Amino acid sequence: MAISKQVHELNEDIRDREVRLIGSNGEQLGIMSSADALRIADEQGLDLVKISPQANPPVCRLMNYGKFRFEQSKREKEARKNQRVVEIKEIRMSPGIDIGDFNTKLKNAQKFIAGGNRVKVSVRFRGREMAHTDIGRNLLNRFAEECADTANLERGARLEGRMMSIFLVPRAGK
Repeated sequence: MAISKQVHELNEDIRDREVRLIGSNGEQLGIMSSADALRIADEQGLDLVKISPQANPPVCRLMNYGKFRFEQSKREKEARKNQRVVEIKEIRMSPGIDIGDFNTKLKNAQKFIAGGNRVKVSVRFRGREMAHTDIGRNLLNRFAEECADTANLERGARLEGRMMSIFLVPRAGK
């Protein structure tokens, strides 16, 4: 967890001679010895937490540390819940694909794009098909045109070895 990475010094662990003390409501209580600050924390039933060790003198705050850590972990959990990993889905075709298969692949790609994923559409050339890469380029361009209402073309047709591919990304407004 990210909380364990950021370790605060608490109460008796604070060894500095002088500290700048901030109250539980954010008010400045001034510069005092760490023993006085610890005594004030005990009187209020709170923890003395060093929040800025680099400052001169170090800044300490009066707070309920258990409650602070609980709320911090809750915020991190909420942030993780709202994250979404965008996957790259791949659709493969051959230059001699027929209209029915093309429409099926197109429907699948549109489903992936609607789900918020990027789609890599590729055409694989085998044997003598390498002499007719223009057929594959036309096929990919037609595929991109069919998806134009829901997706943007991120990268145009590019030949890499025996594969030619394009990348489609969901439109920002969708």
